[in-house]
Amino acid sequence: MTSSSAGRQDVVDDHVASLAMECRNDLLEAAVVLDTLALCHGHNGSYLPRPYQETSTPVPTDVELRTDASDVAGDLARHDQQYGTGTTGDIPAPLEDGCTDNDRDAVRAYARREWITQQERWPG
Repeated sequence: MTSSSAGRQDVVDDHVASLAMECRNDLLEAAVVLDTLALCHGHNGSYLPRPYQETSTPVPTDVELRTDASDVAGDLARHDQQYGTGTTGDIPAPLEDGCTDNDRDAVRAYARREWITQQERWPG
């Protein structure tokens, strides 16, 4: 690789890393907002199964919010494992079909830890 093409590759790599971090920050923010809404509707409870099949039976708001919060937090965990962007370590396994409530609780707790750490590093 010539120095010119190596320089261009460095620019591309920097841009990709920047985009990955921007995507990660979006996932983190969405996960925390959904988690906060879920916590406002109750701290404990069940989740919808994964995968979920829509039915005509209405889903309680708290269950839907907990499920959505854990799904986005699971995406955050997957992103952090793939790109190495986690800051607190101990990244839980991303959610898969058939995951347990404990798996869902773990990714939500991970998103909270990541958010708190980010806020402590960037006050104001």
